[in-house]
Amino acid sequence: MNGAQDLGGMQSFGPIHPGADSLIFHADWERRALAITLAMGAVGKWNIDMSRAARESLPPAQYLASSYFEIWLEGLQKLLLNAGLATAEEIGSGKSMNAAAPVSRVLMAHEVAAALRRGNPAVRVVAANARFKVGEEVLTRQLNPSTHCRLPRYCRGRRGRIVAVHGAHVFPDTNAIGLGEQPQWLYTVQFDASELWGADTTAASVCVDCWESYLDYPGGAPV
Repeated sequence: MNGAQDLGGMQSFGPIHPGADSLIFHADWERRALAITLAMGAVGKWNIDMSRAARESLPPAQYLASSYFEIWLEGLQKLLLNAGLATAEEIGSGKSMNAAAPVSRVLMAHEVAAALRRGNPAVRVVAANARFKVGEEVLTRQLNPSTHCRLPRYCRGRRGRIVAVHGAHVFPDTNAIGLGEQPQWLYTVQFDASELWGADTTAASVCVDCWESYLDYPGGAPV
């Protein structure tokens, strides 16, 4: 999906001005938004890629006008509705109107720190060998799917070079839409900035992590 979150290389959005402080939360509701998102993610009704896709599929005008944690809350509401864990009326009123839906597990307060340290490892083992090697030139595919896609728009159909091979990882594009993990080899591809944005760019190069199905050899496989 070509969503509003994919801003790389787009003009007229202005510079990024990092805050002078190092605070993660700037209001109490933001802290609560993160806590609710973590708690609901642990019930097992969706995976991390579904969660990311819910946020990134918000209407562009809404996404661009929302703060970071506002986007998290909007994405969580979509997930709750789709999973049948809440109704639109309950979300609108902030009150439960039905019996609690059963869930497979609950994240208790004393388990949070360990869960965050553990994270969600995405490394997997696959039978196939990596198709590409460090140093090889590759061409990214020109993709415009209607569903979740982790290949940024600005580097589709562009030439780059493999600079790292990271092993096989969960493929988020399928995992986000309920088609399973379907793990693939993951690579870091380095692109000359001029290949992405032409001669007017002031950057030197850009590195992007790309799953194997995003890549081809320019002109076909080498002999």
